[in-house]
Amino acid sequence: MGICASSERLEQQGQEADENIVYVMDEQGGGGGGASSPRKVASLFSQKGKKGPNQDAVILCQGFGMEEGVFCGVFDGHGRCGHLISKLVRDYLPFMVLSHRNALLLADADDDPVFSDASPSSSSTGCSGGSSPQHPSQLLEEWREACTNAFNAMDNELKLQAGMDCSFSGTTAVCAIKQGKDLIIANLGDSRAVLATMSGTGFLKAVQLTTDQKPCVPQEAERIKRSEGRVFALKEEPGVMRVWLPGEDCPGLAMARALGDARLKRHGVISTPQVTGHRVTAADLFIILATDGVWDVLSNEEVVSIVCATPRKQHASKAVVEAAVQRWKTKYPSSRVDDCSAVCLFLQDPRWGAAAACRKAGGGLV
Repeated sequence: MGICASSERLEQQGQEADENIVYVMDEQGGGGGGASSPRKVASLFSQKGKKGPNQDAVILCQGFGMEEGVFCGVFDGHGRCGHLISKLVRDYLPFMVLSHRNALLLADADDDPVFSDASPSSSSTGCSGGSSPQHPSQLLEEWREACTNAFNAMDNELKLQAGMDCSFSGTTAVCAIKQGKDLIIANLGDSRAVLATMSGTGFLKAVQLTTDQKPCVPQEAERIKRSEGRVFALKEEPGVMRVWLPGEDCPGLAMARALGDARLKRHGVISTPQVTGHRVTAADLFIILATDGVWDVLSNEEVVSIVCATPRKQHASKAVVEAAVQRWKTKYPSSRVDDCSAVCLFLQDPRWGAAAACRKAGGGLV
């Protein structure tokens, strides 16, 4: 596939570059210096746990779909090849989403008898191609179709990778696409997206934008059981429902949707993301995407509070991850700390620090 962007690994808060984190900038200039530089648009951080190689992967793409467009994603691998799969998905999925989106725009153009080559939509095949204004519901439906098609194509691509066994390995994916004032969230698995916004009375709110797609969710469990998969928890961890093959006590997958996990695709585990939209308002401050290593030990409200208490916004995701690691040590002292990764995408004027924006909210968090 053609990828019309360049990627680079930047120093992360004064440390050496992290191979789990990638910044991608449109060759036409998106993501350049000044107000649109990566550090001012978003904060990214990933930290290896105590379970082996870091299976998390994180990406920020600027100039995505339009000059000021942004794609950011967090991917949490699992299984023997999980660290390979999460990085492969991180590197290819954004461009597959954009490719499917552009294909839809071209198909719409072909169906429109009054479409002109001079229309802005005719140039949308590039990384920063524009399009004519759309109603938010139409925009969401097109991105939903593009994301669904891209996730399905990515899942099929994993099966073709030589030397990468995805029978019982895979990854989650939670992605945020910002196009002007429109925010599209695509979620697959049990990572999560949370929005920090101000209430009408000036208090901060943490609004969960995704549903954790775990086997304990009734609709997810019903689909798996209809496909002869089994859902139950082990005696030693009664609170964790897992997915098992019909006649074998394996693999015990703790999520109901994922990319990869080929053996379970016949038994109800699917690669169809849940795609939702949100129109950004002046009350919306930032969005946090993070792997379950963060959400297993920190609440939505705690994460939003941590970001708001961080003086320099480029340190926001690092502060969240470090707080999660410390909480793991106290909440689960006998367990190995999970990999923890987060992206904080800022939605307002990049000259504002996260702490300053939160102070403008006043009053605290509700």
